[in-house]
Amino acid sequence: MRDLLTVMRLILIIDDEDDIREVAALSLEATAGWEIVTARSGADGIQAAGDPKRRPHAILMDVMMPGMDGPTTFRHMQQIPAIAGIPVVLLTAKVQGVDQRRFAGLGVAGVLFKPFDPLTLASQISETLGWKD
Repeated sequence: MRDLLTVMRLILIIDDEDDIREVAALSLEATAGWEIVTARSGADGIQAAGDPKRRPHAILMDVMMPGMDGPTTFRHMQQIPAIAGIPVVLLTAKVQGVDQRRFAGLGVAGVLFKPFDPLTLASQISETLGWKD
């Protein structure tokens, strides 16, 4: 049984790849007990983040998506006061230093890399965001 002091987190996963969304969601639910909401595009993610009844504690978002990519989605989110303060962690396969600096310059909370380890994804997110639960 989970400790009653454990904080129930709501995480929004935005990724156009069904497999990535499913693996990340199952991983975070199983290893951290977090509640997960998913979106398959930047536009859907903005809408989901703006739902006042299910405002996420954090957003895990893919960088490379068709239509509106992760950085563009993040910039749009920053223009919406109700969701601008939600921490965003980008998920990317791009590991080049120039890409990392570009992502860091956006003002996101952090960047995690694909492929990720499903067993440590929750702890990586928690560490990135400074969560102690």
